[in-house]
Amino acid sequence: MNRTVLLTLITAASTSLAVAGGRAHSLTVGDGFETPIGFHDATPTFSWKLPPGVAKQTAYRIEVRGEGVQWDSGWVESDQSVFVPYGGEPLGARQQLAWRVDYRDEKGRAPGWSKPSPVELGLLSASDWKAKWIRPDQASDLRNEPVAYLRREFPVTAKVEKARLYVTARGLFEVHLNGAKVGSDAFTPGWTSYSNRIDTLTYDVTQQLAKGGNAIGVMLGTGWYAGRLGWMHEKGLFGRHPELLMQLEIVYRDGTRQTVLSDEQWRATFDGPIRGSSIYDGETYDARREMPGWDRVGFDDSAWGKVRANPELGAARLTPKPFPTVKVTEELRPVAVTEPSPGRFVFDLGQNMVGWVGLSLPGVKDQTVQIRFAEMLNPDGTIYTTNYRSAKSTDRYTAAKTGTFHWQPTFTFHGFRYVEVSGLAEGTKPKKSAVKGLALRSGIPKIGKFESSHQKLNRLQSNISWGQRGNFLEVPTDCPQRDERLGWTGDAQAFCSTAMFNHDCLAFFKSWLGSMRDDQLPAGQIPHVIPDVLHQGGSPGWMDAATIIPWEVYQRTGDQEVLADNYSMMEKLVGYYRSRAKNDLIPKMGGFGDWLQPHAKGTSGDTPRELLGTAFYAQASRILAGTAGLLGKPDDAKKYQAEAEAVSAAFGKHYFGADGRLQNAPETQTAYILALHFKLVPPDLVTQAEANLLRLIDEAGGHLRTGFLGTPYLAQVLDKAGRPEVAYSLLFKETYPSWFYSINQGATTMWERWDSYTKEKGFHPEGMNSFNHYAYGAIGQWMYERVAGLAPDPAHPGYKHFFVRPMMGGPLTSARAELETAYGKASCGWKLAGKTVQLEVEVPPNTTATIEFPNGRKPEPVGAGKHRFRLKR
Repeated sequence: MNRTVLLTLITAASTSLAVAGGRAHSLTVGDGFETPIGFHDATPTFSWKLPPGVAKQTAYRIEVRGEGVQWDSGWVESDQSVFVPYGGEPLGARQQLAWRVDYRDEKGRAPGWSKPSPVELGLLSASDWKAKWIRPDQASDLRNEPVAYLRREFPVTAKVEKARLYVTARGLFEVHLNGAKVGSDAFTPGWTSYSNRIDTLTYDVTQQLAKGGNAIGVMLGTGWYAGRLGWMHEKGLFGRHPELLMQLEIVYRDGTRQTVLSDEQWRATFDGPIRGSSIYDGETYDARREMPGWDRVGFDDSAWGKVRANPELGAARLTPKPFPTVKVTEELRPVAVTEPSPGRFVFDLGQNMVGWVGLSLPGVKDQTVQIRFAEMLNPDGTIYTTNYRSAKSTDRYTAAKTGTFHWQPTFTFHGFRYVEVSGLAEGTKPKKSAVKGLALRSGIPKIGKFESSHQKLNRLQSNISWGQRGNFLEVPTDCPQRDERLGWTGDAQAFCSTAMFNHDCLAFFKSWLGSMRDDQLPAGQIPHVIPDVLHQGGSPGWMDAATIIPWEVYQRTGDQEVLADNYSMMEKLVGYYRSRAKNDLIPKMGGFGDWLQPHAKGTSGDTPRELLGTAFYAQASRILAGTAGLLGKPDDAKKYQAEAEAVSAAFGKHYFGADGRLQNAPETQTAYILALHFKLVPPDLVTQAEANLLRLIDEAGGHLRTGFLGTPYLAQVLDKAGRPEVAYSLLFKETYPSWFYSINQGATTMWERWDSYTKEKGFHPEGMNSFNHYAYGAIGQWMYERVAGLAPDPAHPGYKHFFVRPMMGGPLTSARAELETAYGKASCGWKLAGKTVQLEVEVPPNTTATIEFPNGRKPEPVGAGKHRFRLKR
């Protein structure tokens, strides 16, 4: 049934019982999808928001219509308004539906049906595909990561009712239809564990078809599938030759159907203008080889070759993409242009970013313009590229004629603040407007905001945000610029809670966790990177992304599906730890340690890996026990809780003496932090252990000595120990190592090292020196939940109930956080005003909060609405 007709029928069937407060709105299915085309889940969940003025929902009714009523929940007495499961028969491929919801408020009033919200499913399994994988049947130089051009013409014989293009690739694709690009996505279909799962895309191309002749053109790049990955110069880790799978389904108004497939009827060439495109090395474009009209009807492709078609779809699951695609999300303009050496112009965008540049430059026929990228500058003003290691990160454009050209790449991306342009005609000085930065990231919505009275703290929040934006491109990468850009598990688990505040990462993380399940190693350990291209795993704190991320995502969304999906993976991980343990302790363990701890003897820090392994073993078991309880597995919950307690007891006995001091291991801040945060210290020794941590901080001159594993929990442990002033002191520290130290050196994103660059000594001499590395941005969680005071309640996840716990301190006179939760906007802001504190709180409909006042006043529960307080300091 046509989408418009379907919505009209539902609207006509509505009966209005409008009351004060209004109808439900912001309807979504699954993990936050609004009106999706090509939806992936045959048994979706439904979520909605209630309007302002409604305190609580007491019942709901959902109706799903397709060809008639597909499912009617009837009235259900419940306050649940997020992730309500569909109760009808599983939905089918291509199925078009619309759903609506009514609710009763706290007084039993029902406002009437919401506006209907359409949902259209994609092709759900391999059996829905009739197309064949195709690629050019001609040789190419794979060293240059060539881009293929494929095309086919076809007729449209009548008026079109609807047309859907289902498409994916082993590699990266960009589709054109009748001369225009289809969609606004980039780097499709994305990056998954390709041997296990390949995402597919669905596009509504009804309006792009014309009666008579039509033409499809596709560009096919190597991408992550066949291109260079990793610092060992390997290519083709998933396959050597990119391939296209495409199925265009046309429904005419008279009900007849036509299907255009990727098959033997296509033509292909490598002889197009993109001569090569590499994620690491950049893109080379020769405008002299442009093929005007190649994606339109009538183009002469007689010189093109045939395609090789493979009807075997392969073992990998073909699944509609379950999270937003990569898109251009921001545009940056240069703040300065310099010429540090003759003919080399450096554009400063003022912000380290990830994406492309759009160029509008004067070109000379047959002359090549070279574009290079850098995050930092050398002292002489030239670009610093040493930290890119073997990644060339260079684009080239050869002009076909003299005059201004406009260009941006297609299948590469760069991490940069500075853009060097060379190769212009002698004497040419480009305008500042000749370059613009186009920031790319996965299109996950921005939902959180933090601001304060302190300029550097706001700069820190900006650096955290830009670091996340640049590295959340298909997978959570460690860095976006050098010959790495991989989905490092340790970085992601350290940053997960902070990430969930800044953006709606639910679907993003669930997809990545799906690749993690696919790539889990046979013994149960998790690879260092996901998708797995290193084929190594077993590092404590890295492989624990399998337990920590599902748990943290659940706490911040209330979605139990993320726990159910990953339960088996969690069990296998705990089983791996168990297999390495002797008497509930890990006697020998490898891994990365407390990575990049400052002032350590090596990159792995001073905390023994065996201590880290036992600590994370206990925490993984405890998370697994909690997950089992939530999923209705009481026997498992009891078993794993006992295991967690046994490991915790063994840890406490082995690593702590009677004075609460570490024994059998070097004293490190991280060892104390993890032991305290994971509840591994014997209860009667907690106070002494906290004192010993404070002693180590004092001995370090009031500085942190923590790496990737200890830093995320540092402020939280100090806060819980009743010493938030020490946490504030660390947060506002200006000297090395500290968050403000890198800001003082000019950072506009989070850095891999606190001293990746210093004004005094220059660049860090080690090879790992990324200037866009979000792990240390994990402090954001404490900023949002304690400095501003907006904290989730683990007993009521997803902000169904939350705490307002503002903590004044340091030089701050105000702070504020707001978050668009699944229920609506929650916010908390405080401001010092003389001898009083002004506190403003907003609680979304259908939720509650408890305010824990900073002046010791008795906590106060509050319901939906805006609340203002003036407190004595």
